[in-house]
Amino acid sequence: MSAILLSAHVILAILAIGPITVAASVFPRYADNPAVASVLHRICVTYAAVGIAVPLFGIATAASMGVLTDAWVLVSIGLTVAAAIVLVASILPAQRTALAGAGFGRLAMTTGVFNLLWVTVTVLMIVRPGSSTGV
Repeated sequence: MSAILLSAHVILAILAIGPITVAASVFPRYADNPAVASVLHRICVTYAAVGIAVPLFGIATAASMGVLTDAWVLVSIGLTVAAAIVLVASILPAQRTALAGAGFGRLAMTTGVFNLLWVTVTVLMIVRPGSSTGV
């Protein structure tokens, strides 16, 4: 069962978080083009909704593997929560502001922070401190 949950978790992470990181990253470049910016914002919002399944499957996977209380999992959960907060509280509102014709300030920097959080989670998932992977 763990293999199925882990597979679903990884596939969802690639298919849900990947599009958000790309669309959010290129949004500032196209913010002055309402048609493109609107599509990029819609991608972010839609995949954010789908992306809720990523940590749910991650927690289920960790529980089935008996590692839910391991430090690297708890740190990953915390970083995932932080990334979600950055997305919902900063990136999506700034995109809406830009679509309304106002400035969007530090959107590129905030998106970079969002992406860095996900990179850190990904590295933790691969390296897993204390694991037997030999890394």
